[in-house]
Amino acid sequence: MIRSFTTLARTLNLSHAVTELNSTRQTLRRHITQLEEAAGQKFFVIEGRHYQLTPYGEEMLPEALDLLARGKLWVTGQTGHVNNLLRFSHEASSGWSYYQQQQPLTHIWDAGSDLLRDSVTGWSKADGYLESEAMAGIRPYLMVYRRSDHGWICCEIGENSFYSGWWGWKNARSSIGRDLGKFPGGADFEGLMNQSFEEVMATGGLRLDEVVTQFPRETGGEPFPLAYQRLLLGGRFPDNSFALISIVERSQKIRIQGLDQSVLEQMPADAQVDYRR
Repeated sequence: MIRSFTTLARTLNLSHAVTELNSTRQTLRRHITQLEEAAGQKFFVIEGRHYQLTPYGEEMLPEALDLLARGKLWVTGQTGHVNNLLRFSHEASSGWSYYQQQQPLTHIWDAGSDLLRDSVTGWSKADGYLESEAMAGIRPYLMVYRRSDHGWICCEIGENSFYSGWWGWKNARSSIGRDLGKFPGGADFEGLMNQSFEEVMATGGLRLDEVVTQFPRETGGEPFPLAYQRLLLGGRFPDNSFALISIVERSQKIRIQGLDQSVLEQMPADAQVDYRR
């Protein structure tokens, strides 16, 4: 039923949706009717021969898409919750892998990270404003993203950020203005990866995740293992538009359920932010 709704919402054409779903017109119409009866609201209106989403249908669509994506990944064991916090992963046939687990904010203090502590303090004193003097001490260590119609766009990379240290300052600067890019794992997995950003944008708050993956240090190069903490903060540009602030620091201890701590020993020694207060 949810798949019928999301497919018709995307195509807005009954014939195209039926063909894509390998279904029948009667079945698709019945699914939509059952959903509308359960919700007590109309999802679509028909103008001429064309379907259009109602305001309620538009409101329900993002959650329906998320439910479908989560369902596909849940069946294969790629997503779940640990202590009510989201954990997800992907292991590609190429050998690339990605593991992410949300962590309690108390880990900011438990990990003994001066960078993460000072980031939260500066962000709080600055009321989230990037240009505030309270952010000056951590500004060289952060990355900033802006939401666009094409996804999340990088618009600032700190000279001393983890990203600059990993790729080199010139290569890092070349990423400004680009979106987050595509990752192995397909659209459903990519949507789950972006969920952290969307959550912080919606709440204007903060979120801590731990990530273990592999990245090359140059285009086409050999991938190296990476383990890091990533703090996301809801910030503001001078015009009050939303700025997503990301602070990444090499993790000294991995709390991702089921992962071996030995990955830390495989990381390059310089894959660390050299933070000085």
